Amino acid sequence: MIQLYFLSVLCNGLSGYLLFAGNENDAVEKSRFSNPTSHLVLGILSAVVGVLKLLSPTLETTFFFGDIFPAVGGIAAGYLLIFGIYRQDSFSTSPPQGSLDKFGVNLLRFRKFIGLGLIAVAVLHFLFAKIIFL
Repeated sequence: MIQLYFLSVLCNGLSGYLLFAGNENDAVEKSRFSNPTSHLVLGILSAVVGVLKLLSPTLETTFFFGDIFPAVGGIAAGYLLIFGIYRQDSFSTSPPQGSLDKFGVNLLRFRKFIGLGLIAVAVLHFLFAKIIFL
């Protein structure tokens, strides 16, 4: 589905920008998309599009492998954007307790690298749509 392809490129690019351009001290960056609602909506949309990319192939590529990096990137971006809002919340000032909470805190340390990787995946996926692993 070409619509899902477009949404994947768009969500990965925007999510990558939000993760890369954000301040390391804040879970939610203070630039254009400083509203936590926009992070939540983009995080949910990225995660849903990532799961749908795993289920439906794009442009006659091999099922599952053709969209593996954009799909996993979208799911990771959704998790990081939603988790960033959760950690910014006043109720989350305590140290991480659960395994997903510890995993999210460790991922937030590498948010700039993940954001840059998402931007690269979005650009490469846009330019080379029929490559088997992208």
